[in-house]
Amino acid sequence: MARLRIGSRGSQLALWQANHISTLLRERGHEVELEIIKTTGDKITDVALAKVGTKGMFTKEIEEALAEGRVDLAVHSLKDLPTQVPPGFEIAAITKRENPCDVFCSRKYSSIDELPHGARVGTSSLRRQAQLKAIRPDLQIVPLRGNVDTRLRKLEAGEYDAVILAAAGLNRLGKTELVKQVIPSNVMCPAAGQGALGIEIRAGDSVTREHLAFLNDAGARATSTCERALLNKLGGGCQVPIGASAEVRDGRLHLEGVVADPAGSRVIRESGDGSDPVQLGERIADALLRGGGEEILEAVYGQGIAVPQQP
Repeated sequence: MARLRIGSRGSQLALWQANHISTLLRERGHEVELEIIKTTGDKITDVALAKVGTKGMFTKEIEEALAEGRVDLAVHSLKDLPTQVPPGFEIAAITKRENPCDVFCSRKYSSIDELPHGARVGTSSLRRQAQLKAIRPDLQIVPLRGNVDTRLRKLEAGEYDAVILAAAGLNRLGKTELVKQVIPSNVMCPAAGQGALGIEIRAGDSVTREHLAFLNDAGARATSTCERALLNKLGGGCQVPIGASAEVRDGRLHLEGVVADPAGSRVIRESGDGSDPVQLGERIADALLRGGGEEILEAVYGQGIAVPQQP
């Protein structure tokens, strides 16, 4: 069997994910080593992610280690991977998804609706902020950075009345005590790829790809590819007010897409069905742009983005 070196960020959740993959590989008889790599996103902890604006901020240094041959594979939260994987790399496997939804966490309140006027809600995500403000414009949205433990500790300390986090991370770490509400996707559409792990390797590394093939989940590959196609067509990274949620229904893909104004004043929603993940994602993205999404994204990006031409 092979000796495989995994590159990972050092946060508690990233290490859980890397160790989870390590366990599955060891069960197949492989020898596995783990190398912790600090990324740009780990170093910048006092600025809201949306203001940093660096694509690949959680992946660049890990990809450098891959390119140099220091590691053989990288385990990422798929939502952190840019939709266009840089030349020289490929996604060898996308694992079975955890719950892709966002969750409402609080010590005092049982749901978003129960929050008092002007309550402080922590999130570092423009996507979450925009959709939250759309249903509760009275809320005070406060930036929230740090790993899962840090965010929960700040909530416990009373710095926030509630925080919005991904269900997947809390489920994986077993830290669900403060989860009071799983937010439906029609209220808060998740980030593209949320809940899935992406296993990245050097492009053309067929030996490693073969070792990892058993980790690939066909359903997760189809739904996340669809969501990422929508995000890519809209020119977005993981820190823009775009949501995408795909699921398989009766053998076909169903996709819901959202573009929201950060202030919550406009939320554009489109949905549709199809059999080809990329075509469906791009079709719903086009509909979002035509329905007002282009204007919202122009303001967010600070520059015009062309409406894609139809083939």
